[in-house]
Amino acid sequence: MECDKCGENAVLHAAYSGLHLCESHLCRAVTKRVRRRIREDGLVSDDATVEDPETWVIGLSGGKDSVVLTQILHDTFAEDPRIELVALSIHEGIEGYRDASLEACEELTDDLGIEHVTVSYAEEFGVQMDDVVEDDPEGMAACAYCGVFRRDLLSEYAEELDADKLLTGHNLDDEAETALMNFLEGDISQIAKHFEASLGPFDSSADAPTEQTREAQDHHIPRAKPLRDIPEKEVALYARFKDLPAHITECPHADEAYRGEIQELMLGLEENHPGTRHSIMAGYEKLAALAADTYGGENGDTDYGECDNCGSPTARDLCRKCNLLDALEAV
Repeated sequence: MECDKCGENAVLHAAYSGLHLCESHLCRAVTKRVRRRIREDGLVSDDATVEDPETWVIGLSGGKDSVVLTQILHDTFAEDPRIELVALSIHEGIEGYRDASLEACEELTDDLGIEHVTVSYAEEFGVQMDDVVEDDPEGMAACAYCGVFRRDLLSEYAEELDADKLLTGHNLDDEAETALMNFLEGDISQIAKHFEASLGPFDSSADAPTEQTREAQDHHIPRAKPLRDIPEKEVALYARFKDLPAHITECPHADEAYRGEIQELMLGLEENHPGTRHSIMAGYEKLAALAADTYGGENGDTDYGECDNCGSPTARDLCRKCNLLDALEAV
């Protein structure tokens, strides 16, 4: 196969677009789409100036997605004094897994000259995921515990680092799976929260997928997902061709049965009907905007206060993290 752009040997056939792309043009296409997403979502605020720059905290795990996101953000904003990048990594306490990925994080941030902060479950919560999985007081999948703990630490330290935005490396496959799960569960309020937490644009533009912008949130640092237009395979190829220090190994505790079913369904649909993931997200973002207009913002019924134990934003007396930690202590 030849690249449709230059005639060189193609390394990818993007069935959803019909294009054959060489290594160089694939990497260019990925970078172009990430930068377009940044523009469409209005990530760079009009208030960001040389004198008063914005701080963007990147959730850097050392996996391919967050490593590629960090590299592209650095390449895009290294010469832009309006944006300061900080990488934040979480050590969950998984033997033989996280240490290697943190080495990748350190190598990348050293190469790019980006500030890198690492925090751990052991230091913050007094637990490690290996022990959590063994005790399992709630009878849940490991990812259910870990997701709560990770979100809490990302939010807490993004706040401590005075972040204006928290960026994560969720790719197209991740977001399309989440969209389909939310829809199949019929959880309209969750779809509204998804829009306001990480999908909705900060400022409307002619190219934005929706005219509606997300509501300002006082209880959490706003999140963004600049990779959400990029298929997982293309992210992996970008990391490989750019020789990035990504640790591409699945977590030994990964076991999300429902998401696994959705993932298999999505792979089959995409193979038989190329472009399914893009179509799902295009429609979902518009539906999510409508849901947010009805169920989100001032119309939402979530009244956030502070956790009685740790002070984190929550609609309950105790936040979910503290409830889980109490259950672990009771084992």
